[in-house]
Amino acid sequence: MAPNKQWMQLVDHRLDETYLVGVQKFLDYAFERTGEQYEIRCPCVKCYNTILGTRKTVETHLQVYGIIKNHTFWYHHGERLCEPLSESESEFEFAFGDGVQVEECESEDEVEELLRDLYPNLDGRTTHTDGDDLLEEEPNVEAKRFYSLLKDFEQPLYQNSKVSKLSSLIKLLHIKSMGRWSNASFTMLLKMLKEELLPDGANLPNSYYEAKKIIKELGLSYNKIDACTNDCMLYWKEDSQLDSCKVCGASRWKIDTHSEETRNKKGKRIASKSLRYFPLKPRLQRLFMSTKTSTLMTWHKDKRFDDGIMRHPADSMAWKSFDELHPSFAVEPRNVRIGLASDGFQPFRNSKTSHSIWPVVLIPYNLPPWLCMKQENFILSMLIPGPNGPGDAIDTYLQPLIEELKELWEVGIETYNALAKKNFKLHASLLWTINDFPAYGNLSGWSTKGILACPCCNKDTSSTRLSNGKKQCYMGHRRYLPHNHKWRNEKKSFDGTEERRPPPQMRSGIEILNQVQDLEGLQLSKDPKKRKKISHENRKDNWNKKSIFFELPYWKSLLLRHNLDVMHIEKNICDNIMGTIMNVKGKTNDTIKTRLDLQEMNIRPELHHIQKGEKIEVPTACYTLSPEDKHKLCLFLKNLKVPDGFSSNISQCVNLKDHKISGLKSHDCHVLLQHLLPLALRGMLSKEVCEPLIELSLFFCILGSKELTIDNLEHIEAQNPITLCKLEKIFPPSFFDVMVHLPIHLATEAKIAGPIHYRWMYPVERWLYFLKSFIGNRACPEGCIAEGYIANECMTLCSRYLHRIDTKFNQPERNYDGGLKQSNGGLSLFCQPGKTLGAKTPFELEADELEQAHIYILKNCDEVLPYLEYGELFHIFSLLFP
Repeated sequence: MAPNKQWMQLVDHRLDETYLVGVQKFLDYAFERTGEQYEIRCPCVKCYNTILGTRKTVETHLQVYGIIKNHTFWYHHGERLCEPLSESESEFEFAFGDGVQVEECESEDEVEELLRDLYPNLDGRTTHTDGDDLLEEEPNVEAKRFYSLLKDFEQPLYQNSKVSKLSSLIKLLHIKSMGRWSNASFTMLLKMLKEELLPDGANLPNSYYEAKKIIKELGLSYNKIDACTNDCMLYWKEDSQLDSCKVCGASRWKIDTHSEETRNKKGKRIASKSLRYFPLKPRLQRLFMSTKTSTLMTWHKDKRFDDGIMRHPADSMAWKSFDELHPSFAVEPRNVRIGLASDGFQPFRNSKTSHSIWPVVLIPYNLPPWLCMKQENFILSMLIPGPNGPGDAIDTYLQPLIEELKELWEVGIETYNALAKKNFKLHASLLWTINDFPAYGNLSGWSTKGILACPCCNKDTSSTRLSNGKKQCYMGHRRYLPHNHKWRNEKKSFDGTEERRPPPQMRSGIEILNQVQDLEGLQLSKDPKKRKKISHENRKDNWNKKSIFFELPYWKSLLLRHNLDVMHIEKNICDNIMGTIMNVKGKTNDTIKTRLDLQEMNIRPELHHIQKGEKIEVPTACYTLSPEDKHKLCLFLKNLKVPDGFSSNISQCVNLKDHKISGLKSHDCHVLLQHLLPLALRGMLSKEVCEPLIELSLFFCILGSKELTIDNLEHIEAQNPITLCKLEKIFPPSFFDVMVHLPIHLATEAKIAGPIHYRWMYPVERWLYFLKSFIGNRACPEGCIAEGYIANECMTLCSRYLHRIDTKFNQPERNYDGGLKQSNGGLSLFCQPGKTLGAKTPFELEADELEQAHIYILKNCDEVLPYLEYGELFHIFSLLFP
């Protein structure tokens, strides 16, 4: 055990008895732990652990010159990391002289804790020979990194400074990350601090580049793997030395347009495409090595309450089924369950340049619900380069990740657990993928276009090609009704046919594997000469490839492999509804061609166009708003006021003059569909039209709840086909694109995988937007994102240990109202203070508004609750005993 080290803070009072006792204890400890009899390294401010000295010499130096104040880890003198203290904090009394107290530098303790967590297994033992010179074993790579950081940690920022060079630099870089400063502005700040504010000889670096070199050992790195320009292959493993693609023959290197050579003026060759891969193993290891996160990684086992309500993926059928099938994996709660998300994005803001970068993001689901989907816990796995998206050839780029996931499943990796202070074998598994609908097709291999666009219905997808509208419509929702339902026999109310087919069944992983077995080894390439064309018509399915995920031994046993994204489904449905009821040109599904399709199908005669001489009269549909109702709807949204954070400012999307609503983002559509449309449309449209729209809104509200029960999901699963059939009776067939069809499967997926908040794209899309902020060089956006992510990842780790400045983990809310206050005898409902914005404007409530406010208070006050319960009991007794 190491002695108490608080005596080192008395270095400026070296005649104090406490300091002298501490020196003796240090010498006893150093000679005992190193095994030396004559000399040890002297830690005084003059020798700085570089000169050997006898016990008497070291004692004299420590009394005369003083010990290095920040030398709190005695690795040169035999101390091991995480070694407990032998004495309590109260053993020494640090009051001396005229009552001056020792000042403890909390910031140094924070950085020291960080170093101890990152390098828990290092040993500072040294060996001596008979000669005077000290001989040491060559430190390994990890030890060299640690000693480099420790040297900067022990080096003061300037002479007699209470903070170290490393601590100051970490905080400066953290502020840069939080404030999103440019590299150039940070370099300017460093120069100004050194030249104008700090004493001469300050130990700050001169530029951001030098600062990054100092703290790079705190972060993790990434690998660049060259790729074929046609996405045929990666130049890695045994193919790493090739100069051309072995599939299509394309050159690996960029060719200069002038010299037509692969080498530039400096003699270097630049790859046409480079995948940036961020290894997963060290990033999972850090989750357990850090004392700040290791306890959270077993929350799903230690603190989750299993009461039949699904609040977390661990409550879901998919998680529990996986545990039953793989008990050896489930027995260790520290094994990590991961979700994979991917989507392409345009890296350049307000640009017409066609460029698409595809990040692949990993989400560790071991964390508790309030941390699981936070951006700080996302792990960037790879950056697939542009300018074009990979399409089905994304499997080419996923090879390094799949190989690492296979190793983590079969072999595992030795990991230090800071909570138990022991090593254990860490394994990991991939639960499912999260992506929008086009990316669903790229990752799963099932084409999400054409006759069989629905991957859940598989070969049983029901669709019709509209000859006039030239689009595929997906109706046939009567299949999901009970077999004796009366609507199955109705023709003209639907598509003109009777419905006798049973509902399609979800395919298991083994069934899917059997369907794609003949696509094993299919060459994925964008070179049309090398890519084999697949005829979906001949195959009778929509498979384009066998997904690379089937290389994972457990993939076929998963109940749900790919998730339908509720975010984009809500967005498309909302756009369909708003475009149709507002009759927006270019967005409505009610056009002349639509009416011709109705006439051709011989359904909805009341909507058929009427020929009057040379003119064609188009009857107004029951689902189209009148100009007056359009104005009311726009006015409602224009004057709408909602709580902060509830939605964006939707009123900015409203044009009262032209009666148009445009520019709605995905979350605006989410709020509009679930909360606003049911209120706005009542009284504007008939009951037959409003009822299914309100039912659809209620479906998404229940589906989006943070807590789900099987009973509620089974209820909306049974009700949703009825809702969609009601819509089929009202809206034209062109309204029913595949996105309107997909909600039929959402409740089933929620029963399997739990709440949708862990499986939709909202947090991922916001994170992709954050990645755009790293781009400073438009010539190489992928490199900017990679370097920016590495720096941000490092600062996120450091900010977990910083408590004296604002960080991502302790910063106040955007609009902080001061928290709860004492009610002072008033109602508890008014304990939450509010913050006014702008000048106060008095107004009087109408009688009905006053009554609504009164009822709200009565129903939401804890003080009124006993009276409400008494009233309910009184009502029950009055019914039983009239």
